[in-house]
Amino acid sequence: MTSPDQPAQPAPADTSLANRYGAKKRRLSPKAGRAATGVALAAGIGFLAWVTASNSLSGVTFKDVGYSTTDATLAEVDFQVTREPANPVKCAVKALDSKFAVVGWKVVDIPPTVADGTPDGGRTVAQRVTLRTESESVSGVVDSCWIPDGTS
Repeated sequence: MTSPDQPAQPAPADTSLANRYGAKKRRLSPKAGRAATGVALAAGIGFLAWVTASNSLSGVTFKDVGYSTTDATLAEVDFQVTREPANPVKCAVKALDSKFAVVGWKVVDIPPTVADGTPDGGRTVAQRVTLRTESESVSGVVDSCWIPDGTS
């Protein structure tokens, strides 16, 4: 018992902290932790497989090789396209001005080729495209390449 002359004892630290911040959180059981880790690992492997498969199935890649300005109304863009030789491809090529505005645009048809004796079997073809421009351009790039609908 406490006498009126003695001050009241403070509540134990554990009780006052639990009242203020909430009870301590329970940890996952080891079995639940292993199951959660396994699910996360399987999801990660599945995602990586999906990314790898979708990149390899698209089958078309391109690389900008060069660019030149003939005059204020013409530009030439050199690029390489890699795809299966039997597939026709379309590429969108653009010319840009100093503020990166598009001043010339063209969609180029690249027909299928016959596999030849080159090291990659005719998969890579070089292209040179001449673009008409609205004003003088300072760069030219391939925007995208794709296999048209209706072809393999």
